[in-house]
Amino acid sequence: MRWKSLLSVGWLIASLFTWPIGVHGQGLKIYIVTDLEGASGVYKFAQTREAGPLNEQAKEYLMGDIAAVVRGLRDAGATEIVILDGHGSQAFVPHLMVPGAKYITGLPRPSVMPELDETFAGLVQLGAHAMMGTPDGVLCHTQSSRNENRYWYNGVESGELAQVALYAGAFGVPTIMVTGDEATCREARTFFGPEVVTVAVKKGLARESAVLYPFDQTRRALYEGAKKAIEAIPRCKPYCIEMPIKAKKQWLVFDKPDEPGRLMTKEGVIEDVRKIFEF
Repeated sequence: MRWKSLLSVGWLIASLFTWPIGVHGQGLKIYIVTDLEGASGVYKFAQTREAGPLNEQAKEYLMGDIAAVVRGLRDAGATEIVILDGHGSQAFVPHLMVPGAKYITGLPRPSVMPELDETFAGLVQLGAHAMMGTPDGVLCHTQSSRNENRYWYNGVESGELAQVALYAGAFGVPTIMVTGDEATCREARTFFGPEVVTVAVKKGLARESAVLYPFDQTRRALYEGAKKAIEAIPRCKPYCIEMPIKAKKQWLVFDKPDEPGRLMTKEGVIEDVRKIFEF
């Protein structure tokens, strides 16, 4: 029996070095940034832009995805979860909030990601979408789908996935999980590496068409993905790039609604990565 005891002690010691136990003694804290375009069942802009029955239904779809991820994170050991409503027109439905998390919504805000700091062990980007110009990206855009914004940092075109991860990276917080369509998951692995956990809830055919997956399937995958994301924390690194950032932005200006837009370009330097959304 002596060898079994030794194996047990060895397993315990190994687990101390691999199991995420939080940062600065704060427990295992996870920050979630949500968007609406990447939620289960969402595939056209009519669901995300204007108030109405389609928009209200899409918000409920998002809340179902959030619930699955929260349950998975909690069952895997997360002690505190903060969830930010990252959709421009806001998308949380308070009576559908599951327990076990705090929900931040409403505008304006004191900072881009309120309450985010160095004590968080990981970041989840939930309901995300691919960057502008992605052929198979459902509702793909970067910041503004109407003005078709595009951004380059140090010569690399980057979307909202990278922007959010860079901001979190300034606090030393790694992106551990991304959910959205197949194109979003592919983009996440390109920027954050193979260790990030990705969960695809649909497959894009074009900007407003998709192969949708049944909700019971996507919510089960989101739950299991969230548990895997907790396990992945020790292997995930904060997303950082060389500073200062040489930045470029392009967007369309419409002088008249029925005329093609004029392409505008802006170039400059971002000295503080936490001001990336101000460029």
